[in-house]
Amino acid sequence: MNSTPTTAQPDGAIERDTGAHRPARYRVPLTVTAEVPRLVRRTVRAYLVLWQLRDLIDAAELAVTELIGNVVKHVPDRRCVLSVEWRPGGVRVGVADRSPVLPAPPRAAGPYEESGRGLALVALVTHAWGVRPDGDGGGKTVWFELGTDRITT
Repeated sequence: MNSTPTTAQPDGAIERDTGAHRPARYRVPLTVTAEVPRLVRRTVRAYLVLWQLRDLIDAAELAVTELIGNVVKHVPDRRCVLSVEWRPGGVRVGVADRSPVLPAPPRAAGPYEESGRGLALVALVTHAWGVRPDGDGGGKTVWFELGTDRITT
């Protein structure tokens, strides 16, 4: 995929220079309720359609649903920030929260276990994923990348 010039905006957002000034980044704070996973999937889908990355929709929706599910299970106040960023060659999606507890590495869950497969699933359907602790130790961002090329930060 060809690199597209970007323009820094006064508020720190980055816009892809497409002539139509389509935003290259979306961030929104959320408190996760029963309706939020569906809304998050729709949001991610809308941006992938806008950025002409339709082939990534299924994997992105699955992976972001897992990350939001982890907020419900592991973050007491269920607050997080969703970010969706266009990158040359694809997209990076992140879910940040204020819990200092880092997720356990993916593992092979037993056949009768009700949980433990989420991050393993994210690893299977994405090109890369990871966890970035906040510098102050008060939270983290769990992220994944999908793309047609190797994505660079």
